[in-house]
Amino acid sequence: MKRFFYTGIFLLILFEAANVYFIMPVPGSQEIESLGVAYFLYAYRWFIRVFLVIIALSGITRAWKGSKVMTILMIAFYSLVSYVIHSQMAADTMFYQPKYLQMLPADLSKVDLQRIVLGIEFNGQAKAYPIQYLGYHHQVHDTIGGKPVIVTYCTVCRTGRVYEPLVNGKPEKFRLVGMDHYNAMFEDVTTRSWWRQVTGEAVAGPLKGQLLPEMPAIQSSLEAWLKLHPGSLVMQPDSNFTEAYSDLSDYESGLRKGKLTGHDTLSWKEKSWIAGIEIGALSKAYDWNLLVSRGVINDIVDTHAVCIVVTSDHRSLFAFRRLSQDQQLTFRNDTLSDGSVDYYFSGQAMDTTAASLNLIPVFQEYWHSWRTFHPSTQKYEHP
Repeated sequence: MKRFFYTGIFLLILFEAANVYFIMPVPGSQEIESLGVAYFLYAYRWFIRVFLVIIALSGITRAWKGSKVMTILMIAFYSLVSYVIHSQMAADTMFYQPKYLQMLPADLSKVDLQRIVLGIEFNGQAKAYPIQYLGYHHQVHDTIGGKPVIVTYCTVCRTGRVYEPLVNGKPEKFRLVGMDHYNAMFEDVTTRSWWRQVTGEAVAGPLKGQLLPEMPAIQSSLEAWLKLHPGSLVMQPDSNFTEAYSDLSDYESGLRKGKLTGHDTLSWKEKSWIAGIEIGALSKAYDWNLLVSRGVINDIVDTHAVCIVVTSDHRSLFAFRRLSQDQQLTFRNDTLSDGSVDYYFSGQAMDTTAASLNLIPVFQEYWHSWRTFHPSTQKYEHP
C-alpha cells in the first residue's frame, strides 16, 4: 500500500508542473496544440488534487512505517514544488497590473518623447500608453471618453491591442493566466474563460468563440502622437515597478537578445518584424526592413487601395486607404503627399477643400505571431 503514497505524491508533483508547463513559455509547450489539455487541468484542478491526495493518504501509514524520513521528504518536496510553481512561476505572480495608474498631460509627463506608445482616441479624449510599461503589465484597465478599455501588449508577440472589457454586455475584469502559441491569455473573473490577447477571442471555457469589442489604436513615438493629439494624457511609470520597466528599456529598439523577445534583423524569420493589416477576412504582412527602406508602400489588397507608412525614425507606423488605386503616396520631410495634396498622419488633408484619407489599423508584430494567428495571410512581394 505504501506505493499508493509515493504514486499519489509523484502524480501531484507532475500535475502541478503540467499546470505551468502548458501555459508558460517552457521549451516545447508553445509549439504544440495544448490549450485543451491546459484548460481541462485548470478547470478540474481541485477535483484532480483531491483525488490524488486521497490516493497518497491511502498509503501514508505504510509509507510512514517503512521510512519516516522519506515520507517527510516527499511531502516537503511536493510542498516546495507547489509553492515555487504557484508563487514564482504563475503568470499573475510574475506580472502585475499598475497599482497606481497616473495619466498626465504632456507638459507634466516624465516619459521621453522618443518612447513608443500605444495611442487611442475616443469621444474627444486621447491617451498614450508607453509599451515599455505595457510590456511588463500586459494589461492596463482604464477609461477613455467615458468608455472602459483594457489596453494590452504582448512582448513575446510584439503587438498591442485595445478592447472594451465587456463580456455579455457587462464590464469585466481580467487576470493574466499564461500564454498559448507565445501569445498572452487573460481569464475573466466571472466565467473563468480564457481570452487571447492578439484577437480578443475567448479560446477556452464557457464563452469560447466570443469576441471582445476592439478599439483602434496607433503605435507611434510619443512625439508623433502628441503632434496628432497635443492634449493627450500620457501614462506615467508606477514607482512600484521601476526595476521591471528598466529591464524593458531596450525592448522597443529591438536590442534585446533571447528567444522570446529578441529581434532577428533579417526578413521573414521567426523573430523578424512585420507590419500587418486586416481588411475584413483578408490580412497581409509587409516586411519591416523593406518598409523602413522605402518609408511608404502603396499596395492593393483584393480591391482595396492601401498605403503603409513608417516615419523616418522607424518608430511610428500608420496605414491608410488611398482615395483610388491610381493615387500614389510618398513620404518626405514628415509629410505624406500624392504630389497634389499633402496629408497629416491623421489622414486629414492639409488643404481643407480636398478629400482626406481614412486611417486603418496596422500592427507591428513578430512574423511568427502574425503567421500563427493569420494562417491565410498574404505576404507583400515587392516588385
